[in-house]
Amino acid sequence: MKPSSSFNLHNPSSMAFSSALRLLTVSPFTPAIRLSFLRRTTPDIRFLSASSRRRPSSASIKASSAVGRRDEPEQDGNGSLAVVDSDGSDVVKRSEGRIVLTELHKEATEAYMAYAMSVLLGRALPDVRDGLKPVHRRILFAMHELGLSSKKPFKKCARVVGEVLGKFHPHGDSAVYDSMVRMAQDFSLRSPLVSGHGNFGSIDADPPAAMRYTECRLEELAEAMLLADLDQDTVNFVPNFDNSQKEPSVLPARLPTLLLNGASGIAVGMATNIPPHNLGEVVDVLCAIIHNPEATLQELLEYMPGPDFPTGGLIMGNLGILEAYRTGRGRVVVRGKTDVELLDSKLKRSAIIIKEIPYQTNKSALVEKIADLVENKSLDGISDIRDESDRSGMRVVIELKRGSDPLIVLNNLYRLTSLQSTFSCNMVGILNGQPKQMGLKEILQAFLDFRCSVVERRARFQLSKAQQRRHIVEGILVGFNNLDAVIRIIRGASSNSIAAAGLRNEFNLSEKQAEALLDMSLRRLTLRESEHFLAENKSLIEQISKLEELLSTRKNILELIEHEAIDLKNKFASPRRSILEDTDNGQLEDIDVIPNEEMLLALSGKGYLKRMKPNTFNLQHRGTIGKSVGKLKMNDSMSDFIVCRTHDYVLYFSDKGTVYSARAYKIPECSRTASGTPLVQILSLSDGERITSIIPVSEFTEDQFLLMLTVQGYVKRVPLNSFSSIRSTGIIATQLVPGDELKWVRCCTNDDFVAMASLNGKVILCLCSKIRTQGRNTRGAPAMRLKEGDRMASVDIIPAAMWNNLETISKLPGSNGKSQDGPWLLFISESGHGKRVPLSYFRMSSLKRAGLIGYKFSADDCLAAVFVVGFTLAEDGESDEQVVLVSQSGTVNRIKVRDISIQSRFARGVILMRLDHAGKIQSASLISATECEPEEVLDIAQV
Repeated sequence: MKPSSSFNLHNPSSMAFSSALRLLTVSPFTPAIRLSFLRRTTPDIRFLSASSRRRPSSASIKASSAVGRRDEPEQDGNGSLAVVDSDGSDVVKRSEGRIVLTELHKEATEAYMAYAMSVLLGRALPDVRDGLKPVHRRILFAMHELGLSSKKPFKKCARVVGEVLGKFHPHGDSAVYDSMVRMAQDFSLRSPLVSGHGNFGSIDADPPAAMRYTECRLEELAEAMLLADLDQDTVNFVPNFDNSQKEPSVLPARLPTLLLNGASGIAVGMATNIPPHNLGEVVDVLCAIIHNPEATLQELLEYMPGPDFPTGGLIMGNLGILEAYRTGRGRVVVRGKTDVELLDSKLKRSAIIIKEIPYQTNKSALVEKIADLVENKSLDGISDIRDESDRSGMRVVIELKRGSDPLIVLNNLYRLTSLQSTFSCNMVGILNGQPKQMGLKEILQAFLDFRCSVVERRARFQLSKAQQRRHIVEGILVGFNNLDAVIRIIRGASSNSIAAAGLRNEFNLSEKQAEALLDMSLRRLTLRESEHFLAENKSLIEQISKLEELLSTRKNILELIEHEAIDLKNKFASPRRSILEDTDNGQLEDIDVIPNEEMLLALSGKGYLKRMKPNTFNLQHRGTIGKSVGKLKMNDSMSDFIVCRTHDYVLYFSDKGTVYSARAYKIPECSRTASGTPLVQILSLSDGERITSIIPVSEFTEDQFLLMLTVQGYVKRVPLNSFSSIRSTGIIATQLVPGDELKWVRCCTNDDFVAMASLNGKVILCLCSKIRTQGRNTRGAPAMRLKEGDRMASVDIIPAAMWNNLETISKLPGSNGKSQDGPWLLFISESGHGKRVPLSYFRMSSLKRAGLIGYKFSADDCLAAVFVVGFTLAEDGESDEQVVLVSQSGTVNRIKVRDISIQSRFARGVILMRLDHAGKIQSASLISATECEPEEVLDIAQV
């Protein structure tokens, strides 16, 4: 045979060509591989396919399907190619082995698809139902079968790995051991499923000890969450790889483990990367979707605002989280958590302390990277770096050079190292046997459908068992009721079968009931045993009734799912480790280099806000404004002045009960004469929404509260730390009844006092601790019994020190408890009248009372404002504060508080401002005059 017309597969050169053919697998996810290199090296050989129309050459490789061809003799197949001559005669002798004739591109596609689906379903991707890959599921099941519960002694990991390999997972031992190690690492999983004993690796990427040295057992959470109902026919069991054992196709998970611990894996043509979450938040969002299946993503974020990584860190921004939860794909920027410590106050040397690093970041590699950057002069300001981490926690010390700004160095660390990294979410899982990219709501709904199926199967299993047992117990009770007859029948029978038949015929029993009577020993024929069976029968009837009620509606099943999830939360929940920061996509911001200086914010009634430097108004004490408050729009007036720092959070409360938050430095700085920036350009306000209160917060402490009062008189206290994480679109601060609006928000402590007044002049003094502390999504309690047409007018906080001083004075010898000395309540009416009433004239009372009369108004008059005055006193003991009154027409009048007479609670007051042609009092502000520039410089005390 000529070389040009033949191709010998047993020739070495031909074997090399055959090896090249095995590489020509066409991926269904990528374009086909070009074969031009084969055409150049073998010009006389071509590959025939169904679409080929070129004229055959003298020798060709003919590929035709042999599937379904009855005329082909059965051969011993080896997957080789049949080489034929141009006339169609076979070149290779068939006696040399079985040859399968098939088209190359078809065989490559089918083989690659089979391989790809095997990797997708059997290795790389987790199941959305229990959140586990097959290897993890098999490890947990094998440990469960071995009896390695959380209360049993540890066993060698090699024993478990051998069990998994021999029975369920026909792969390498290193793959099984590595998967087990990861399930035991608290820096890899948010809620570890395996309890390890020994060296299981470290966050520095140190490898674990060999499996012959380490020991393991199940965590209590894994038993309660994944393996609790495995023996109650809750899931299907399938044969293992050699059909010698049965293994569960999925575990009966009680929580969506896919969200709890996340998952990562690379398959063929796709990958998955799901972040971990907090167990308590996962339970909360699961309960939320149970109660409201149509809940929006924004509503679900109220319960689970974002991932919670086991290594902690700061999550920068929520845009990536929103996109990942909506579409299944997004980017989450994570920063390490750092502190700045002062090493030497005289030399002004400080150090940056790294306490937490981003998820899946190698700590030792991070330290080496920082050292390399310092050595290469790419990172300035660092004099030394050392790792002081130990069992108590992580601590990487970065000492700075003298005069180096820690914020600038930290900013460079975020930019140049993995101290800030990106977690790319790709939420792909197996749903109904197919890989699918899912959002948060779809994952939760898929889990709920699965969990309903598990609970229903468990209930049916328990119902069947209870009915079978009740059937047996009923037969036994029949025997107890006819004990003599039963004994007579048994004694008269010659065999067990005849005795069973006699019992069935005599008492109409079933075969199982008769066998149960025959199996009873004589010691169980006592009266006490009879009572025991009666009680068991009653208990079985109740159990069957409950199970039938459970299976009657899906609502009952969902209630049980919620109850079981809450039990797990109460037992295993832990505080959140990752802190959510409100930034734009985690980009580095100017806050890292902006000095934290004092600043002044001014808010007008029409929603214009401006930030000014403190020296613009000669800031003194609590804030001083002189000369002019600046340019205002027509019919506008200043409604709020606050002094804060550039790094402070400013909480903006709207009349609709929503709170927004923004850093103070994000407000554009402007001059004194500028009109300011509209709030709609800073906050995501809805149409017609107005900001009624602004509160600066430098630190969200646990002992601080925000007191909220609505126009219709509902009051409550909310812990300040409840507002530490606010989305850019705002969150709910309080619930409002129709027609009500949130008007006043004040910061207070448990020891402070609050004074609340209505338009009709009624006043209630109350200890702040008497006001119930509630959550954000509540309405509050009535503060005062308001008469028809009456509404709340004002609220003010009385510091505990001022009240204690007042009580001390009232207890002095010769005092009747009603001193004319301060502090006082300053009342201002809409008609321009006002007066001061000593606080000692008011007694403490509880909420929901009518209140004490603080001001007697005429029919067409009402209260405009009330202030606690006497914070600052002059040398003669009188108040040095001033009050600025603004009328509806824009007329401004400033009056010294000391010139306002002190009167009783029932007095009508004195004229503060004549309003014959100026309408009514629009707003009032309390300020105190300073010693310098008494006519121009003002120190704001309270608005």
